[in-house]
Amino acid sequence: MRLPLTLNRALALLVASVSTLLASMPSAAVPAYARQTAKACSSCHFQHYPALNDFGMDFKAGGYVDMKNKPLAGKDLSLADSLYGSVFTKIRYQKSNGTDGVDGNGDAVKSTHSGELQFPDEFALLFGGRVGEHIGFLIEAQLASGEDATLAGFKMPMIWPLGDSGLKGGVVPYTTDGLGASYGFELLNTGAVRNVRVSEHRNETSAQQYVFFQNLGAATGFSFVLHDPRFYVVVAPYTPNHLPGAGSNLGGLKSTYLRAAVTPTVAGWSLGAGVQVWSGNNVRFDDGGTIVTGSTKGWAIDGQAQGSVAGMPLGVYLAHAKAPGTSAGAASPNLFNARPNARTATTVTAELGVLPNKATVIVAYRKADNGAASSGSDNAFTLGATYQIYQNVQLQLAHSSRQKGANGVGRYGPNDPANGTTGGNTMTTFMLSAGF
Repeated sequence: MRLPLTLNRALALLVASVSTLLASMPSAAVPAYARQTAKACSSCHFQHYPALNDFGMDFKAGGYVDMKNKPLAGKDLSLADSLYGSVFTKIRYQKSNGTDGVDGNGDAVKSTHSGELQFPDEFALLFGGRVGEHIGFLIEAQLASGEDATLAGFKMPMIWPLGDSGLKGGVVPYTTDGLGASYGFELLNTGAVRNVRVSEHRNETSAQQYVFFQNLGAATGFSFVLHDPRFYVVVAPYTPNHLPGAGSNLGGLKSTYLRAAVTPTVAGWSLGAGVQVWSGNNVRFDDGGTIVTGSTKGWAIDGQAQGSVAGMPLGVYLAHAKAPGTSAGAASPNLFNARPNARTATTVTAELGVLPNKATVIVAYRKADNGAASSGSDNAFTLGATYQIYQNVQLQLAHSSRQKGANGVGRYGPNDPANGTTGGNTMTTFMLSAGF
């Protein structure tokens, strides 16, 4: 439904949508899909990757099956004509304003306090495309490091139309080493799934990233999906483990992830508002080779508005998230939050395209509590910018100032007063990312 609303009324409607709902998302960029569909990156992304526009949301919700060429067809066969692949990489330089000291041998300690080049911070080989008329896939491989699996992620959306109204339904089997239970199916750009957010400083600009994607992003399960251009619902039984080659010895699908969102378009603005709920008890989690039994509990609400002001694209992203704390001696700790108090965050992030489809500026504020028994307040303010050298090559700058912790100690970088190393309260990141 389209109504002649002003910007203020449209944003008010977004907030109202969140309230109404309470009452009642591949790796960051996948050029393999650009090759498959013969469409530019900007066809699917809002301002820049990885944020999705309406077309990108529809392509993802359909299971990645659209393609430029006729499929290889036969009886019960509708296969893509090629295996489409791509590479995604990030190179970062980070600098915090703390102080590096010396170790026990008298050698200088080096960390982000002295400036750190991360080359690469990420390097992924991606394959994706069409398996059949209503079945697609995405595979992410990564550089092996330590005990990390070469297979970082896999999902195979199986989505069918339900009548002629645009309603679709299906199931998405998936496994991921770090993107969370929402990896199976997610469309919003609020940080509801770990790899889709507008800023590289994800914890400072997304409440879900701060609360749920700190140390527990592994997930394997099945997302049962109902999708319409105006809403989507996801029910996903899962285990908080990445399972390639590990079998089911970790105890089965004891956790559940629920997602419901509305996605209307009003006066040219693409809106979204939703709720996420994580639940589960007696969940077995492989913590670096040690099997821990715990719970997976928490919830979030989020909303977004994407449109334009004075001819410049504008995205506004809101979120609030909470994971209950773990009482002392609890037999089943909350795997999202081992601290005694609730871990909470509220974030507001805005991105304005000062040079449409080329350059943006980002501003964000986070009000948070890390759940510690004392000095838990952890607020942050972020300024950033992006510049698209090409649609698939991006420069990004982010600078965050974060509230200090106990005894005035900064929370960025290492802190070890015994060797003269002190944490900082600001972090600056300069990043080159590319998908090809």
